[in-house]
Parts: sequence; structure tokens; C-alpha cells
Amino acid sequence: MGCIGFPAHPAWEVTSACNLKCIHCHASGGKPASDEMDTYEAKRFIRDLANVSEFRMLVFTGGEPLVRPDLIELMDYSNSLGFKNVIATNGTLIDDSLAKDLKKVGVVGAAVSLDAPTPEAHDFVRNSPKAYELAMRGIRAINRAGILLQINVTAMEYNFDLLSEIIDVSDQNRASIMLMYQLVPVGRGEIIEHATLDLEQNKRLLMFLSDKQRSADTIVEPVAGPQYWPHLLENRGLTGEITLKVAERLFHGCAAGRGFVYIKPNGDVWPCPFVPVNCGNVKQDDFSKIWSESKVLENLRNREKLLKGKCGDCRYSKICGGCRGRSMAISGDYLAEDPSCFLPERSRFKKI
Repeated sequence: MGCIGFPAHPAWEVTSACNLKCIHCHASGGKPASDEMDTYEAKRFIRDLANVSEFRMLVFTGGEPLVRPDLIELMDYSNSLGFKNVIATNGTLIDDSLAKDLKKVGVVGAAVSLDAPTPEAHDFVRNSPKAYELAMRGIRAINRAGILLQINVTAMEYNFDLLSEIIDVSDQNRASIMLMYQLVPVGRGEIIEHATLDLEQNKRLLMFLSDKQRSADTIVEPVAGPQYWPHLLENRGLTGEITLKVAERLFHGCAAGRGFVYIKPNGDVWPCPFVPVNCGNVKQDDFSKIWSESKVLENLRNREKLLKGKCGDCRYSKICGGCRGRSMAISGDYLAEDPSCFLPERSRFKKI
């Protein structure tokens, strides 16, 4: 589950190719890259991935993973090695027949992107005239196939006032989980940096989510907003040291490089799609070696000692730690303070 990091899992961008050209795509999806892993290299990578004991789930993403010709073969191989497969997709290519095929090769969850509750707004973001209609067809097929439905939303100025309705649509379509991303200005998202949420909007978003969750059946988890967890604690007056120690066992904050890792189509390993720092390449080294020896990943796993600015002084550095992707996008430093944090300074300082 995204930024919570449970269970620990890698997400593999199997191709840069995509059938859409969404205005906010962090991967700048379009055509396949010339150096993407071929079928042999991909299977070797999956086999090595299986040697990392904490990984039992593999997320196939893109671009649009369903445009990769050997995707079903790769999922079948992954499943044979004991992985539970999850696919992150725009949903437009999924019909009943394909949904059944995905179920057969061990797909237990499908995350479909939905950025508005209406065709007009969703199709604008997805830059395609029938994106909403086809995504809803995919959602219905996923439900009929008995695959757990997840909805992915990217919150930005274009849809900020529609988020409550999007959650309602998710409930109506029996989504179990929703990942509420925030626009991070990377990839094609750099062009619409003006649409990112500012500090006040970030605060409004997380307060809205905690209130909306009271009535929503779908479990909504913010991505790129780890301040949500300390906000919930403070909102309920649960700020004592003993409570904080318990919370630290449940919530690990930003999962980049810790419970989560991202693999690019060419084999480059990043801590997160929003932290484009190369930790190694699986064509050149075993993933298990990169996972255990990368200095960048080591830094992120020990971030409490290395975070800078206000994040470094914050008592919530373990259950939050700030969004490392937002820090990277704004300052160029993945260990810098998160400029979107809205928590009051009087409650964040370690010495209180």
C-alpha cells in the first residue's frame, strides 16, 4: 500500500510505452524506450528479485504495462516464483476476457487511475476523449473477475474540488483501497508545476481525507503526504511518548528505499518514482546486491539521522519523514526538508 510500505514491495515500470499521454505523467509515457529489458533480462530480474525474502508482491506499472507484448508471460513467471502480482493501469485496455487472463496469472490487485468523477474532467487530464468510459469498463471487468480493485488519484488544482465525488465513485464501484497521490512536478508533470498543491492545500487535503474516511468504505491512503499520520495522532490528542513509540511500529512514513523500491524499464533502480536517483542497474548487477549495498538506499533507511532542516528536527521523523520526492523536486536533495509540511512547529520539535 504505497507510502505505508506494507507489505514491502518493488514496483517495476515494465515499459515507457503508453496508449495515453496524460498531462501529469511522472514517467512521460509514450513510446517504448530503446533500452528496455527484453523477456530474458526481465525473467532474470524477477528470479533475482525472488531472492529478497521480504518481497512477496510485485507491482507491474508503466507507462501502460498492458501494451507490453510479453506482460502475461512475465506475470505468469512471477507468479510461479511465489509472487502475488498487482498491476497499475489506466484501465482503458481491460475487458472481461483480459481481466480473466490477469486473474489466471496471479493478479490479486488492479490499481486503476481515476482523476475525476466525470468524463469531461478525467478525459482532460488523461488527454484522451474516451479515457473515462474505457476506464469504467475496465473497473467493471476487474470486479467481475474477482480481482481486488484499487483506485489511484492524483490530487492537483484541476480536480481538487472533485475529490469527494471521486471517493464516492470509488465506493460505488466497490474499491477496497484508494491511493491519493499529490502531483509531484517530475516527468511530464514539470509542465504543469503550477497545478501542484501548496502548503495550505496539502493541509486541506489531509484534513479532508481524515474527515471523509469516517463515511467512506474505501480505505484512502495519501501518497506524497506522510504528514497525514502525525496529523491523525495530533487531531486525537495522541502525542505522548509511549503512544508515539507504538505508532512508529505501525507507520514508517515515507517508504522510498525502505519498504518500497522502483525499477525503471532499462533496469535502473530508484528509491521511488518521485526520487530519480540511480542506485544501480539490474542489467549490470543483481538486484539483491543493489538492495543491500546501495548507499542511497542505506541513507533512506537511516533517514532519521540524516534528514535536514525542519524534518531533521522533527519528533515525527520515523512515522513521517517528509515526502522525499517533493524534497527532491523542489531542492534537488532527497534528504532536504519537505516544504509542504503544515504541522505546527510547536508540536514537531524533538525537544518539547
